[in-house]
Amino acid sequence: MLVLSCGFIVLVAVLLVVFIVGGYNSLVTLRNRYKNAYSQIDVQLKRRYDLIPNLVETAKGYLAHERGTLEAVIAARNAAVTANTRAAQNPGDSSAMKEISSAETALSGVVGRLFALAESYPDLKANTTMLSLMEELTSTENKVSFARQAYNDSVMAYNTRREVFPTNLIAGPFNFGPAELFVIDKPEQKDAPKVSF
Repeated sequence: MLVLSCGFIVLVAVLLVVFIVGGYNSLVTLRNRYKNAYSQIDVQLKRRYDLIPNLVETAKGYLAHERGTLEAVIAARNAAVTANTRAAQNPGDSSAMKEISSAETALSGVVGRLFALAESYPDLKANTTMLSLMEELTSTENKVSFARQAYNDSVMAYNTRREVFPTNLIAGPFNFGPAELFVIDKPEQKDAPKVSF
């Protein structure tokens, strides 16, 4: 009888260890997936940030008296670069994700204003470099949207796993905190800026 009860205790202990290790590993896997998904956003955002100064430089000659708009674009780009750097270091940090969401909303707004301003300058609209940069930026905006959707899907899977029973028993003690979705704050900013030449 003693051997049977010792065997039962060992079996329960082994099952408990397997449960803890399996739950922990699944949370680590999902956390790594959403971090990888953010790194895909990071690649596209860096590409976008690299295009914006070229766009501003091209427009500068045509929009000399629109200096305020050009400076606003550069300032918003720099704020977004800073916010993205912080978010890329820890995509699970909710304040960093809120900061990048806000910065991206602001950047999309000023780039949209730049595109609208470019519409009123026929020579600028006809400039092939400007056309190419605007097309590239619009394409990058679409890639950012797709990458953001993949990231949000990964965050949703992670958050769901960490909140459901029995994995939630492991998430708390091992500090698996919730991850923040990457959302654009204003509904009118959810779409890429429209360009029509």
